[in-house]
Amino acid sequence: MEYIDISQPIGPGTLVYPGDPPARVERLLDAARGDPYTLSQLSMSAHLGTHVDAPLHLFGDGAAIDALDLTSLCGPCRVLDVRARGAVDRAFLEAQAILPGERVLFATAARDAEGGGYLAPEAAAHLVAHRVRAVGIDSLSVDPLGSADLLAHQALLSAGIPILEGLRLAGVAAGRYRLLCLPLKLEGAEGAPARAILLPSPPGAP
Repeated sequence: MEYIDISQPIGPGTLVYPGDPPARVERLLDAARGDPYTLSQLSMSAHLGTHVDAPLHLFGDGAAIDALDLTSLCGPCRVLDVRARGAVDRAFLEAQAILPGERVLFATAARDAEGGGYLAPEAAAHLVAHRVRAVGIDSLSVDPLGSADLLAHQALLSAGIPILEGLRLAGVAAGRYRLLCLPLKLEGAEGAPARAILLPSPPGAP
């Protein structure tokens, strides 16, 4: 079956949120050097590249990443093209007729650590009111970079809605798909890197 990989590769050049540690991949053993096998050691933030934020990210009593219901991250989804916008506002979402249970991904044309759009607080509140299952974005945060109050994060995570950030949506057309997103099962962690793919939506699917 045809699929679209919307995950970023992880390596020293992977973009990180300003102030977060970069990825380090250290080759401890290397079969090419004559070692019996190749073994690498990884060091990275739980929020590196394509990743999922769990409610614990902001709330001490929130669910950790290993406690999330994976059905919230796997199933029908819609990609919305907001590449011509900065902030995604409520008026835009009202025109999209968001349905309860949808998983909504925003393609913002993010290119670097400073680029990409974000959700205005009233847009995040609109998504919560419409009981979406998950929200994703291709920029490094659903909030403006450097935001101190993280209002979009607050709204979504307080409602138990997981957030996918750092998606790779360049070249992905707006429309309906099936999302498969599996964050690493890091015990008690507030987030985790994830592998995410899109599959064509079955004919006749809403």
